[in-house]
Amino acid sequence: MIEVVASNPLKIAIVGGGIGGSAAAVALLKAGFDVHVYERAPVLREVGAGIVLTPNAVRVLHYLGCADMLAMLGVAPIGVRQRRWDDGRTLLYTPVVPPPGKPAMFYTSHRSDVLLMLAGKVPAERLHLGHCLTAFTDTGSKVELRFDNGARAEADIMIGADGIHSTVRTLLFGAERPRFTGCIAYRGLTPAERLIALDLPNEDQIWMGPGRHFVHYPVSAGRLINFVCLIERDAWTKESWTEPGDIKDALAAYEGWHPQVRGIIGSVTETFVWGLFDRAPLERWSVGRVTLLGDACHPMLPFLAQGAAQAIEDGATLAAVLAKGGDAAAALKRYEALRLPRTARIQTVAAGNKTRNHLPDGPEQVARDAAMAAGEADWSIGASAWVYDHDALSVG
Repeated sequence: MIEVVASNPLKIAIVGGGIGGSAAAVALLKAGFDVHVYERAPVLREVGAGIVLTPNAVRVLHYLGCADMLAMLGVAPIGVRQRRWDDGRTLLYTPVVPPPGKPAMFYTSHRSDVLLMLAGKVPAERLHLGHCLTAFTDTGSKVELRFDNGARAEADIMIGADGIHSTVRTLLFGAERPRFTGCIAYRGLTPAERLIALDLPNEDQIWMGPGRHFVHYPVSAGRLINFVCLIERDAWTKESWTEPGDIKDALAAYEGWHPQVRGIIGSVTETFVWGLFDRAPLERWSVGRVTLLGDACHPMLPFLAQGAAQAIEDGATLAAVLAKGGDAAAALKRYEALRLPRTARIQTVAAGNKTRNHLPDGPEQVARDAAMAAGEADWSIGASAWVYDHDALSVG
């Protein structure tokens, strides 16, 4: 567990106020550090729609004091069901109901709800909106930050939690071109009341088919159904999460799929489409008194539901390491050594799941389905103990 001291003179600047940056801020504040968050947006908000929070992330959120809000704003599904694309046959079902007397450890939530519960624990005077980092200098004894609004700040340590387009990463290691993964995604939300006729169970459902798959689950205390269509495509140029999509195109991509899938897609009035890009795992995250966190250093494809979870883990482990004291640069190297191998492995497994989820009907698909039915598919969500059992709070 993270060591907590009454006060710690170490001043920490976090660049980026999303889920990862906010989780790190709360963990570090709880450990007694002097923390300030600098977010480029004028209003703190989280793009995207749904998010799956697996036990490794929920464990940290409970420690950070978010248990009640998570239970109120999220949904604790009873299981994860993976299904065949055309006839809806269940390929693998994994119950996630906790034992009697134990709290739920698996949630589906709206991303903005998760950000709200974390950012709400950061005092207003420590959250600086409208601050876009333009440069920094590591003097060896401190880090000097400069922002586009003319503001300046100093810190003993700087953490880049500013996403896949990280300015901090670019300033540390130079510009890097992301790789298009050959997959695009439509996402959206629809009121649950519109889908009453489908009688959807309280489950996270994943439909697997040739060249694409489909995911849906409830969020926002069950009031909304989040869906994501993930479709193979040869080329794409934009990484935006907010590019409007055409529902007709999404429906056409799922021609012949089960009526439940098409019913969910057809119920929405607005959808967004984005291309999935990733980057190879970095060889290092830290230089001197500066390090990275979350998508800034390990962007992940959404095929293992671990993008936000790993950013939350990063913040917990970083706080645990820094709470032990000692040289700041050495502590950041320790954090990197603890986190980099795990996140690189998860990046690799997530990328591999794209291939498995999208197998065309044939011998490989039949073998995959048989392995799932036999409980041998330990790469699939709901059967990855090495991911879910990890305790990021106790590895510093």
